[in-house]
Amino acid sequence: MHDSPVTSVSDTARWVAVYRAWETARPDALFDDPYAQSLAGERGTEISALMPASARNGWPIIARTKLIDDLVLVAIADGVDCVVNLAAGFDTRPYRLELPASLRWIEVDLAPLIDEKNRKLAEAQPRCRLVRIGADLTSADARKAALREASHDSARVLLLTEGLLLYLSEREVRDLAINIAAVEPVRAWILDLASPAILGIMRKEMGNHLANAPLKFAPPDGVAYFEALGWRVAGVYSILHAAGRMRRLPWFLRLISNLPEPNPRKLAHARWSGVVHLQR
Repeated sequence: MHDSPVTSVSDTARWVAVYRAWETARPDALFDDPYAQSLAGERGTEISALMPASARNGWPIIARTKLIDDLVLVAIADGVDCVVNLAAGFDTRPYRLELPASLRWIEVDLAPLIDEKNRKLAEAQPRCRLVRIGADLTSADARKAALREASHDSARVLLLTEGLLLYLSEREVRDLAINIAAVEPVRAWILDLASPAILGIMRKEMGNHLANAPLKFAPPDGVAYFEALGWRVAGVYSILHAAGRMRRLPWFLRLISNLPEPNPRKLAHARWSGVVHLQR
C-alpha cells in the first residue's frame, strides 16, 4: 500500500463529492446537491486538503457533472426508461434531478460502498425507482449479472460510466464494452474520456496522491476506439470548453478554452478530456 491520501478507488467518490458540495454552496451554482457534504464526510475533506493545488479547484469535475446531468435529462426525455450507473460511487442524481417517478435507476458499485451510501441516504427520498447492487465490476460475471438486471423490464437503457474507465486497463474497457453490447436494451452509453497527454499531466501533478488508484485508460484514437467496437458517436463535449462557458475555469486557462477543439479521433498528442455520448 502506497502512502497516499486515497487508499483505493472508492475514496475518489468522497473526493468528488467534496467538489459537488463546493459547487452547491456557490450563489451561482450550476446544480444543487444537498447530500454531497454528508457523503464526502471528514475523509473526503481530508483527501481534498492533501491534494496538490492544481487539483483543488475541481473545475473538471464540476463541468463533467453538469454535462452529464444535461445529457441524462435529454436521454430520458427521448424515451429512456432505465438508467444504469456502473461504479456509481456517491452520485446523487436519482435524488437531485427532476426525474419521472416511473424511471428505473440502477446503481452498481462495491458492496461496502453501497452499504455506506444506503446508511447515509437512509432518510432521503429518490425521485424515481432506485435499486442498488453491490458488485465488483472487475469481475466479468458480476458485470453480466448487473447488466441482466438492467435489461429486465426495460425497453431503452442508458448506461453511465462516469469516472470509471480512467481506472481500467484497455483490456477491461474492451471487455466491458463487449458485455454492454450483448445487452440489447442498452441503447446509449455516456462516458468520460481523457487523451494520453491529459493522463500524463494528471499522473505528474497528482504524483503519489493516486498511487492506490492508478490512472490507466486513455486511448490515442479517442472515440474511434468505441466506434471500432460497434458504437456510434452521438455527441462529444470538451470539458475545458464547457467549463469556459460555465465560467468555472481558472483565469490562466480562459484564453486556451477559446482555441479550436482537437479531432476527438486523433488524441495521441492533444491535451483533451471530455464527455462522450454513444449510441448503438
